[in-house]
Amino acid sequence: MKTDNRYARLDSRLFHKQPPEPLSNPIAGHFNAALAEQLDWQFTDANDWVPILAGQVVPEGFDPLAMAYAGHQFGQWAGQLGDGRGLLLAQIIDKNGQLQDLHLKGVGLTPYSRMGDGRAVLRSVIREYLAGHALTALGIASSNTLGFVSSSTPVQREKLERGACLLRVADSHVRLGHFEWINKFAPDALPDFTTAMIESYFTECQSAESPILAFAQAVIAKTAKTIADWQLVGFAHGVMNTDNLSITGSTLDFGPYGFMERFEPTWINNHSDHSGRYVYQNQPSIAHWNLWVWLGQLLPLNTVDPLVTKESLSAVLSTFEPEFLHQYTLGMSKKMGLNEDQKGVLELSSDFLRILERNRLDLTNSFRLLSDDSEQGWRLLRLECISIEEMEKFDTFTAQYQTLISESGLSDTQRKSMMDDANPIYVLRNHIAQTAIERAEAGDFSEVARVFDLLATPFTRQIERETPADIAPMSDDHPPVSVSCSS
Repeated sequence: MKTDNRYARLDSRLFHKQPPEPLSNPIAGHFNAALAEQLDWQFTDANDWVPILAGQVVPEGFDPLAMAYAGHQFGQWAGQLGDGRGLLLAQIIDKNGQLQDLHLKGVGLTPYSRMGDGRAVLRSVIREYLAGHALTALGIASSNTLGFVSSSTPVQREKLERGACLLRVADSHVRLGHFEWINKFAPDALPDFTTAMIESYFTECQSAESPILAFAQAVIAKTAKTIADWQLVGFAHGVMNTDNLSITGSTLDFGPYGFMERFEPTWINNHSDHSGRYVYQNQPSIAHWNLWVWLGQLLPLNTVDPLVTKESLSAVLSTFEPEFLHQYTLGMSKKMGLNEDQKGVLELSSDFLRILERNRLDLTNSFRLLSDDSEQGWRLLRLECISIEEMEKFDTFTAQYQTLISESGLSDTQRKSMMDDANPIYVLRNHIAQTAIERAEAGDFSEVARVFDLLATPFTRQIERETPADIAPMSDDHPPVSVSCSS
């Protein structure tokens, strides 16, 4: 395993170096063997990885530190934030030559803990473990997790819970909020920090006329792609503060997230989001707002690059919407089994989503059934409509859809293959995660393992592994799930 702790070599004001505060009596939860292989992680025996993830052992070459950053939370300046319960243990180069952060979460107090206790609890660790794995398997840019441990360390939340730790892996933990912190508390560090970020994560920008503007453009493009991918699978992050968005576009900080079941664009999955700021349908506009805040942090770089101006940064920001629409249209074309350049794809997909919304149909299952235009597939969808009028609207939709299918020039086999590769059978439904958590809290991690294996290949039917709950939404009379930020 090749370490490259380049963040630890930056300006010392940007972080605080410290060892983890160990958990007591750690218990192995689950280990991601495939990710360990990618990382060339040598500590694959539980006797070795459990003490590391519990904070009891810091391997040679690791240089743990807590990052300082700031941010806007729910649209308001929140001041200094930072790693309040996590440490960047090390940065390594994986087998693909990719820089990866190893970030241990739940390891005690840091200077940035504010009113927190520096700990994480088992339920939140399991939710993050499964969510990062699920998004990664869906091909969506995301942090992933090498493994997690439980312990006998008591942690007080709404009730007394088990303390736990996970080792999160991401291509970067640098957030939009890092730039906000630097501008507020160490403005002289901005030029060197920006240069370091370009050198570490956006080397292709170094040869541009303005590397800073090229960097800004690249961050916007990566963010647009990730948000489009979220929308396409119905993923709602729940807390899109500027300190929770990575500059590389990788999904970070799984708190009150949720995968949409019955299609409800205004579903509030974070019970702290009283205004609905971060609902599913707002995610593209919130990303745009966050990027607008972030680009303002780059304006002082005009002193080192005169091409960085309000006008040039505004021009860069204006690319977000078309890039998002391009990525969303490309993804939706695949989900519908049509060509990206066909006219009417977005309009037709919007009609389909409105049918799902009005009839409270399951997003994942409905798109999967759409690949089957036989009596079994489309007929089942039609029968789920709540009235004769809605069935007639579904018939109008299918007639228009058949026209676009004919115009696509794709064979039935090509269309179905494209759709089955774009529409998962399995997503991490909240009730699936909750069942795994409840069993784990009772000392049984087998359900975590089963769900982990199921989500590893979400586009492939696994009759021998799945349960009815894996592919069915909660009953229609069940209230929408809203998850706490408490973790």
